[in-house]
Amino acid sequence: MAFDAWELETALDEAPTIAAKLDVAHAVMSALGLGALIYDYAPVAYTHDGELITPSFFGMRDVPLDMVDLWSASGFYQIDPVQHLALNSPRPFVWSYRKNGRTVLNRALDARHEPVVSYVHDTAITCGLTVPIHLRAGDCATFTGIRYDAQDDFDRDGAEILPRFTLLAHAVHAAIEPLFGEAERRSRAVHLTPRERECLRFSAEGLSAKDISARIHRSVPTVTMHLNAAARKLDARNRAQMIARAAHYRLL
Repeated sequence: MAFDAWELETALDEAPTIAAKLDVAHAVMSALGLGALIYDYAPVAYTHDGELITPSFFGMRDVPLDMVDLWSASGFYQIDPVQHLALNSPRPFVWSYRKNGRTVLNRALDARHEPVVSYVHDTAITCGLTVPIHLRAGDCATFTGIRYDAQDDFDRDGAEILPRFTLLAHAVHAAIEPLFGEAERRSRAVHLTPRERECLRFSAEGLSAKDISARIHRSVPTVTMHLNAAARKLDARNRAQMIARAAHYRLL
């Protein structure tokens, strides 16, 4: 069940793509007795009104076939109690959805999580480990390993392998994050056009619509149109709120 940290970093460095690095991680996880892998990254974790934002990147290995769509496009991510725990604390944790489980997750489950609870029982993915990775800029990632058909004593076994799994999680994230492009680093919550973002950035610097029009060589009405479109997308009532929300979503 052990792995060499130097060999792990070497294997990750030699893997040329994100997909290849996740394949390395999945192989190492197998040595820890874990089957499915889930890695996700969100440049912004919450909307301005507190709702979870679907990550801009999901990497999954050996998960049920419909899980990718359910979590990335059907709203299951927003009601996933494991994600709620991960975003509220940087502490790695073992989890179990079973009624006799003795993990931090068992104390957190309530009625809003029922669709996820039913799904994980139906697909035999009730037990696993998750490492939250909270970053300085406010972005975050989570790295999860799942054991299919885990025994009832998984809480003890999971606690034993958690330190090695945590090392794996941070090594994998450190290897993958530099490969992210603009699509991965842009929040899925709000999409502005390049011109809207440009006008918004100049507005945040204190420039008037007239000043911005001179900078980008467009008419004042055109600049105003772009700023108004950005404000609508950000659900902002005035310029100050628009700039504050743009900063929240890392659009400036």
